[in-house]
Amino acid sequence: MNRTDIFRREVEDVLLNNILNWWLTMKDPRGGFYGEADGTGEILRDAPRGVILNARIIWAFAAAYRQYPDQEYLDAAVHAADWFLAHFCDQECGGVYWGVEASGAPQDTKKQLYSQGFAIYGLSELYKVCPEKKYLDAAVALYGIVESRFRDKEFGGYTEALARDFSPLEDMSLSAHDINADKTMNSHLHILEAYANLYQVWPDEGLRKAVEELLDIVCTKVMAPDGHLQLYFRRNWSVLPGGVSYGHDIETSWLALECASAIRDIDVINRVRPAALLMARAGNEGLRADGSMIYEKLEDGTLDLSRQWWVLAESVVGNLWLWKFHGDVEAPDRALSTWAYIRDNIVDRDNGDWLWGVGADGTPDKDSPKAGFWKCPYHNTRMCLQVLSLI
Repeated sequence: MNRTDIFRREVEDVLLNNILNWWLTMKDPRGGFYGEADGTGEILRDAPRGVILNARIIWAFAAAYRQYPDQEYLDAAVHAADWFLAHFCDQECGGVYWGVEASGAPQDTKKQLYSQGFAIYGLSELYKVCPEKKYLDAAVALYGIVESRFRDKEFGGYTEALARDFSPLEDMSLSAHDINADKTMNSHLHILEAYANLYQVWPDEGLRKAVEELLDIVCTKVMAPDGHLQLYFRRNWSVLPGGVSYGHDIETSWLALECASAIRDIDVINRVRPAALLMARAGNEGLRADGSMIYEKLEDGTLDLSRQWWVLAESVVGNLWLWKFHGDVEAPDRALSTWAYIRDNIVDRDNGDWLWGVGADGTPDKDSPKAGFWKCPYHNTRMCLQVLSLI
C-alpha cells in the first residue's frame, strides 16, 4: 500500500469513526443538538446553543451524506435543521439569532453577518441531499436579509453586525478574540462561501454577481500585497490594526478558488488564481518543522505558538490545493506532515472527535470544550472530505 492509500484510509477512518460517530452522540432526542461538551466529551445538556455550532452541524452531516449515503447522517442533518428553523430563525424580524437557550428560547438576539452566512451554508448543503422547499426557501430568505439589511451600498461589502431589528449596534465584535470593526475579513470570507454554496442549488443572477463582488473584495481589499489577509476594517475599507492569521490565510487560499469555480466563469477563476497562490504561500509561513502550523502573529510581532485544530485542518487542505491547482510538487509532503501531526496530537482516540489544540509548550489542551459555540464538526469534517476528493 502506497502512502496515498494510507493517507486516504487514515482520513476516512477518522472521519467516520472519530468525528461523525462522536457528533451523533450530541444529538438531542427532543430536538436539535446539545450546545456544549467539555474537554472530556461530557455533554452539558442544559447549555445554551450557538448558531454557528448548529448551522455547521447541518452542513457537516449533509456533506457527509453526499460522500457516504448513510441514512443516519441524513437524519441527523434534518433533525438539526428542523430545530434550527424553529428556534434560531427570527420569525418576526428575519435573520438568525446568535444564541438560544437549550429550550429554544432566544438568548442572544443580535444578528451577526457571520451567522447569517453559516445558516445559508448549512441549509443550502442540506437542500442538495434533501430537496425540500423549506430548506431552500429559508436559505434564499436569509440571502435577501443580508442583501437588504447588511449590504453597504456606498462602500461595498457588508456590515459586521446589527441588532435584532437591524438597527445599528455599538459593539459589532464577532467574539472576545476580535476587535469591534465595521467590516471583517472573517465574515466576508464566510458570506462568500455561503453564497457560492447557495448558487449551486439556486443559480440566481444577482447571487452570482454578489459572489463575484465578494471575490473581488477578498482579493483586492482583504488581501495585502504580501498575501496575508488584513483582518479588520472601517466602513470605508481603511485598515484597522490587526495581526496575521495563518489559518485564515491558508483557508482563504483554497476556499476563494473553490468559490470562483462554483460560478463557472473562466475569467473569474483566472483573476482569483494568482491571489490564491499568494495567500497560500503567506499562510505557509506559519508551518513548523514538525508539520504543525502556529495560530497567529499578533500586531506587536509576537507569535501565538499554539496549534489549533482548525488551523491544522486548513493547512492540509490548502497545501493539497497548492499541489493540485498550482503545481507545487512539494505541497503534498507538507499536507502529509500536517496530517501526521493531527493524527498523533489532535485526534482524541479516547474520548472521540478532536482536541481544541496543543499549547505552545506542547501540552494537549484537554480543558477547552469538545463542542461549543466555536468548536464544531466543520473544519475537520471538511478537511476529510476534501482529502478524499482531491487525491
